[in-house]
Amino acid sequence: PLSPQELRSGRFWRGVLVEATATLIFVGVVLGASAAPGPLARALAGGLAAGGLVCTLGGPQANPALTLALLCTRKLSALRGAAGVLAQCAGATLASAAARTVLPDDAGLVTRVSVPIPVPALSPSCGTGQVSLPQVSAVGTAGTALAWETFATFQLALAAFAAAEHMAPQAGLALGSAVAAGALAAGPFSGGSMNPARSLGPAIVTGIWDDHWVSWGHPQAPSETPG
Repeated sequence: PLSPQELRSGRFWRGVLVEATATLIFVGVVLGASAAPGPLARALAGGLAAGGLVCTLGGPQANPALTLALLCTRKLSALRGAAGVLAQCAGATLASAAARTVLPDDAGLVTRVSVPIPVPALSPSCGTGQVSLPQVSAVGTAGTALAWETFATFQLALAAFAAAEHMAPQAGLALGSAVAAGALAAGPFSGGSMNPARSLGPAIVTGIWDDHWVSWGHPQAPSETPG
């Protein structure tokens, strides 16, 4: 448990600042890449940013899913975990607010599970026409999105735990590859966020909350540290 002396220490607050800064950088890079068409740019940007942050900042989680994984496996105190998650969400929100001011389509910031589809409509005043209704992804349902988001987050947490357990010098490459692979695999179904803060920040600044629960509703990590 965290003692009052630790709470007053610079080390604790430096850790909180690192989490906020790392998440701001990661989310900012991914949102900048969202201006490019297709999922490949976002996946590569996220993977490269995650790998770079591991190599330069000493392995911040920059992801509430990974922080909660450490809490579940008792590798992090409740206070450190709560402070880390709040810092991550704050960093993601700041990055999203900045991205919204410079990107032409702020709705594109959101990792969407739902997409609008045109359907025929009859209106007494306007006659026949087209209206747009939300559909849970173009290729599945909310359950499908949840399953793929769970799988992608699980493989990311597994890679993070394995790299930390074995102190792999290639940890940055492992984490970056896991982020990119998960984003590409889950992207068509759930948006491939794997990071609740990355989904929360844009939702706060745009007010678009369609199926946002998918980003928080999945199991966060394996129950045991991989050997």
